[in-house]
Amino acid sequence: MGGTMTAEPVEHRHTWPVPPPDGYTVDDLFTLPDLPPHTELIDGSLVFVSPQRRFHSLVIDVLVSGLRGSLGPEFSVERGMTVVLDSRNGPEPDISVVRADAVTGLDQTSFQAKDVLLAVEVVSPDSESRDRTTKPQKYAAAGIPDFWRVEQNGTTGGPVVHVYELDPLTRSYVHMGMHRDRIKVDKPSSLDIDLTTMEGRP
Repeated sequence: MGGTMTAEPVEHRHTWPVPPPDGYTVDDLFTLPDLPPHTELIDGSLVFVSPQRRFHSLVIDVLVSGLRGSLGPEFSVERGMTVVLDSRNGPEPDISVVRADAVTGLDQTSFQAKDVLLAVEVVSPDSESRDRTTKPQKYAAAGIPDFWRVEQNGTTGGPVVHVYELDPLTRSYVHMGMHRDRIKVDKPSSLDIDLTTMEGRP
């Protein structure tokens, strides 16, 4: 058959900027136009977040509510805020507990690692290796004292929270325990959160 396929006109395509030779910086993360919401910067590369499962959203609701109900006014509980670790890394924990005095106002888009006391990542299928390995290593190297990794229990469907504390000598996290029905810890402050209240949990 005659005729050739013609390429779609260029003006209909979304053209992403070509990355600089050394990769993007945190400044680029905040200034590049039209980036999708919740884009992260990992080792100078932009990482786009896939649509999240209902589990992800519900467990974040439970944890944010529990943290806000337990923590004093010297803390602020934030969801989906960029944490600047260095010029090439601006991940976005699902939840961050920060020092209240680091909050500057409603237009704020990021926090510095030194102001973050706890980072929480809820593992998604597309982000599994980042949430289990890459991001915790970077949070630890940046000196964030506490890290929680939340996974879905394959049997019950409910959350399993793995709690880690920073070993300041090695700048790496030590696994302190695993929590299923409630999370009782004393860092970043005394916390007791009922995990069984997650809507839709069997």
